[in-house]
Amino acid sequence: MATPLTADKLLKALRDEGLRVVEHRSWRTHNRNHKGAWGPVNGVMIHHTVSSGTRSSVELCYNGHSTLPGPLCHGVIVKDGSVHLVGNGRANHAGLGDDDVLRAVINESALPADNEANTDGNRHFYGFECVNLGDGKDPWPAAQLLAIEKAAAAVCRAHGWTQRSVIGHKEWQPGKIDPRGFTMDSMRARIAGRLGRRPDGPPPAGPKPPARYEPFPGAAFFATGRRSAVITAMGKRLVAEGCGRYQVGPGPEWTEADRTSYAAWQRKLGYSGGDADGIPGKASWEKLKVPNV
Repeated sequence: MATPLTADKLLKALRDEGLRVVEHRSWRTHNRNHKGAWGPVNGVMIHHTVSSGTRSSVELCYNGHSTLPGPLCHGVIVKDGSVHLVGNGRANHAGLGDDDVLRAVINESALPADNEANTDGNRHFYGFECVNLGDGKDPWPAAQLLAIEKAAAAVCRAHGWTQRSVIGHKEWQPGKIDPRGFTMDSMRARIAGRLGRRPDGPPPAGPKPPARYEPFPGAAFFATGRRSAVITAMGKRLVAEGCGRYQVGPGPEWTEADRTSYAAWQRKLGYSGGDADGIPGKASWEKLKVPNV
């Protein structure tokens, strides 16, 4: 049980752990404190966003949506391993959960099954949303998993907690599945190892970081009807490369025009036949350099 970290202390803790931190808009004063208490804090909760793209995911977590106002967490951990701070104070991320789980987190003991929703988690937990579709197929890059480890360890180190103060949303609220794609036991083991040694220290200052690009989301991502800001960004790059075959757009929904345009890009790279079928592959995607969204 602890007093929440100030904005400055949270930022310092994350950077001292070796994380690259991006301060998003007015995150220092962005909270839901008018709706209830923030603190005492007892732990860290990990989520996945069910979204893709850096910019759109960060904006979603900052603004929220019509039925759930933002901030939806304190930090967004994106695919490249950077942490985007979007809130400081009470955030709409945990919802109601199990009081037995909260007691176990406070005592840093084994977690019971989460079979009740009777306790306000937004008061007691820091929340990190991690950009992932949550479908069990979207990859978790090593840089992102390392950042989850570091972010959770940073908060635990600042409060003198162990890895047992870190839980997943699925361990708190019945019916939740996040984060999906790795186990919380494996993540807690990583956090324990990190807490057993000195923090990495702030990343070295240097020149402006290079442009960041969307990692390859996998061929299965490009299915008819899929909607994502990543698809819009891809279409814009295809147009810039002279491969756009759009009468209207490009837009966020994967269509035959997107497939035809991507096939033109594959042919431009020298592919032919079945290798120029319009379905992105890792090699052609990385050459297209779709910017983070």
